[in-house]
Amino acid sequence: MAQRHLDPTDPTAAIAPVTADALAAYLRAQATEFLRALRLHREAGAGAAGGTAETVDAARALRRSARRISGSLHTFRPLLDETWSEELRPELAWLSGTLALEHACQSRLTRLLRALNRLSPLTDAAPSPRTGTAAGTRADADAGSRAAGAMGVPPAPEPVGGARGRVGAGGTPCSKSLGEAPAAAAPGTARALPHAATPDRGRPAPPDRSHPAPADRGNLTVGAAKAGALLDRQLTLARTRAHSTALQALGSARFHAVADKVALLASDVPLAPAAHATDPRPLATAAEERLTDAVAALPLVTAGSPYNAQALVHGLSPDPTPHPQDAPWHQVRLLLRLHRYAGEALRGGEEPGLPVDPLLLAAGQALNLHREASEAAAAASSAARTPRIAPATAYALGVLHADQRHEVEAARFAFQQSWQKRTIGAG
Repeated sequence: MAQRHLDPTDPTAAIAPVTADALAAYLRAQATEFLRALRLHREAGAGAAGGTAETVDAARALRRSARRISGSLHTFRPLLDETWSEELRPELAWLSGTLALEHACQSRLTRLLRALNRLSPLTDAAPSPRTGTAAGTRADADAGSRAAGAMGVPPAPEPVGGARGRVGAGGTPCSKSLGEAPAAAAPGTARALPHAATPDRGRPAPPDRSHPAPADRGNLTVGAAKAGALLDRQLTLARTRAHSTALQALGSARFHAVADKVALLASDVPLAPAAHATDPRPLATAAEERLTDAVAALPLVTAGSPYNAQALVHGLSPDPTPHPQDAPWHQVRLLLRLHRYAGEALRGGEEPGLPVDPLLLAAGQALNLHREASEAAAAASSAARTPRIAPATAYALGVLHADQRHEVEAARFAFQQSWQKRTIGAG
């Protein structure tokens, strides 16, 4: 008779029967990884903001093990000592969140600069202004020169002739590139920039017939460069502050108390008295059911379309509060992580090479991209609300915001596709 093989992607079939010993082994393995990463982080040294590659890898390993321990303490609460679990779990969440801030600022800046580089028309040079033309505010001029190297755009003075002001990044329509200005500005949106003005106010310079591209296209190139410089200045400052906060956290008495508890966890897991007589698989199943219920509450029918126009309209709102549709998706991302960690815990950490469900992995990657794009859009919106920036800079940030909201919709569509295939396969 043929032998029946267990499905390697099914966490409940990896080890049978499953006991609390598997959870204890998993927690001990993650605690050991935490201590190893902490030792590597101390040996690599703190350094400047960003640190070395070894420091970044060690901080990532610290976050990874802290997330898994905290998630397992949350999912398998009835199997663990209640007092000890409730004390350690929020501390690990605090540590993981603190260490993630610096990496989030750096990845957000990289994402936004790449998007600006993709959207801006780098092939068209800005028209040369006549002698005596005003060049905008001094801050924007300095910002444009600093952005020339990072964005690959030659710095050029910004034309005047339009009313100065600022607009919310959500108030601009989305186009394929920053050079495609809207034909008619809707209320609350950024207006198309005028041509460079001559010293005689009110009389625009004659168009340059040698360049087929309109003058606004070159002006928006300058706006993209200054937008990149503004984002670089703001996010670099936020990253430096996050780095200082992380260093203070790693040297605080609060962190040393967490490290001591994790060191004890590496040798002894405080299980509940009835843990050995309790099957942990129903707890993992409950985590999966919470994930399924949260996904069922998502607007997957709307996300089934590659272009969710209704959500994009809400995304372009000038309201500075977080997007109301993003919070449920972020919650699903957290529940998906808890489901994955529960499957790892049932295997006891003894088979780290066991393959993970590829559809579940693809769904998690889509939700990660969703969070990155939504936070990048919020950063562009916040930068566009900076006082006294030039209209071209505000318009570039608005188009960047709309582009990132499109990325949010694309990530939702990708998650919907992965989850639908997984549901059909499970059925």
